[in-house]
Amino acid sequence: MSARGNRIFGDNEIRFLRELVRARVEFMIVGLSAAALQGAAVVTQDVDLWFRDTEDVGIKKALKKVGGKYLSSMGDNPPVFVGDVVEFFDIVLRMHGLGEFDEEKEGSIKVALGAFKVPVLPLARIIKSKQALGRPKDRLYLKVLADTQKSNRGRVRLVRGVRQRRDAQGGRDLDPSGRGRPGKRARNR
Repeated sequence: MSARGNRIFGDNEIRFLRELVRARVEFMIVGLSAAALQGAAVVTQDVDLWFRDTEDVGIKKALKKVGGKYLSSMGDNPPVFVGDVVEFFDIVLRMHGLGEFDEEKEGSIKVALGAFKVPVLPLARIIKSKQALGRPKDRLYLKVLADTQKSNRGRVRLVRGVRQRRDAQGGRDLDPSGRGRPGKRARNR
């Protein structure tokens, strides 16, 4: 993955995520990539994607556009993506300690990646999942994630060059000029 400027994704990852959004696939970025998109100082080698339906035809459509392929699950192994453009993506079938996909998606936040937005699991839910897993590597990140969550309240953050901040009173997403966009409510930031 690329770390040019404030980007955590390279061009390949951006292309695939854009195609998933265009195909209207119900998904969320979860795990440490989701945390990094929210400003956490973490490093990960993969991008965990949680889908409402791993058999959604839009996934295969998006993969075809970027030259990737989909291999269905075999036994206890989850499905996987194959191809250079999608090599850093992993499919998550469930998030330990959390509700079902639809319940968690309801509380997701949208993060801008240039001209489009992706749904991201909020830091509070990432923390809860990592606590439920309780693996040593997950416990290592808990303080960083909690500190990031605390410092994000009402602060400005940059996501791939797009300035976003939350209106402390109304919870609205603000555009770079600081003006709220009517009807756009921020949830679970």
